Amino acid sequence: MTNKERYRKLCATEQTIPLFSQDWWLDEVCGCKYWDVLLVLKGDNIVASMPVYIPHNGIISMPCYTQTMGPWFSKQFEPDNYSKKLNHRQVCCKEFTEKLEQYPHFLQNFHSDITDWLPFYWAGYKQTTRYSYLLKNIGDKDQLWKNLSSNICRNIINARDKEGITVKKGIPIEDFMRINAQSYERQKLSVKGDPRLLRKLIARCRERNQGDLWGGYDDKGRLHAAVFIVWHPGCAYYLAGGGDPEFRSSGAYSLVLWEAIHFVSDKTDTFDFEGSMLAGVEHYFRKFGTMQTPYFTITRGNISLLYKAWL
Repeated sequence: MTNKERYRKLCATEQTIPLFSQDWWLDEVCGCKYWDVLLVLKGDNIVASMPVYIPHNGIISMPCYTQTMGPWFSKQFEPDNYSKKLNHRQVCCKEFTEKLEQYPHFLQNFHSDITDWLPFYWAGYKQTTRYSYLLKNIGDKDQLWKNLSSNICRNIINARDKEGITVKKGIPIEDFMRINAQSYERQKLSVKGDPRLLRKLIARCRERNQGDLWGGYDDKGRLHAAVFIVWHPGCAYYLAGGGDPEFRSSGAYSLVLWEAIHFVSDKTDTFDFEGSMLAGVEHYFRKFGTMQTPYFTITRGNISLLYKAWL
């Protein structure tokens, strides 16, 4: 049995593997032929795993629409003692770095649960800290509302009560794609990723009941804002979205996000806005009462080449 076959069997039963490291997700965003997985084994059991996206020979990078990957450790084989647990993880990561020696160029965002990157530092890798923004205990709607900034509260009330915006789940993919593209055009940015991949990913998530589209429409049927949210027992994620520049003042974007978060509270207790290093986006996500959460970008080799492969 290959490592990939072992990993697929693990993903079928192990709910603690993050969404972006699940085999079905990697099949969509990487293509079945362009990802593999490193394993630490104890007999026939997987002690630790680390999926990798290999877009070109000798290059490991991040697939599009995928925030984080990195090592995963089976709790079944981890010691309870903190010092022993840390040592166990470092031993596993040392095995990963040895297996990664065949790839001279490496870029991967590690999940925020990975707080120790020392084995990669010792092996010559570099680290950059990035930030995401998380909401915890999203099932407590009253507390969530109390934690919103006054500006976000006003947006939601204005969109719902004054603009008459109705939020709908399961909106047409083409409606979403149009709104998403308009947001990039307004900011004079290139559209992130391949639109065909985004369409496929939306369809796949809907098929698995692990993602959907929400949109805010006025009484004339005009779409003001839309978001794409995906979820897993461990966390839900804001993956993409935007608003029609003509209706930016309606507050619909805040209302759509609010309603989507409320929906996924039945699926998980954590919502990840995925953060941004852009000041304006960071400021907006922070207004939802989120917790700033660091995660590591680990690199080795030609950085410009790696970022080109990522984007």
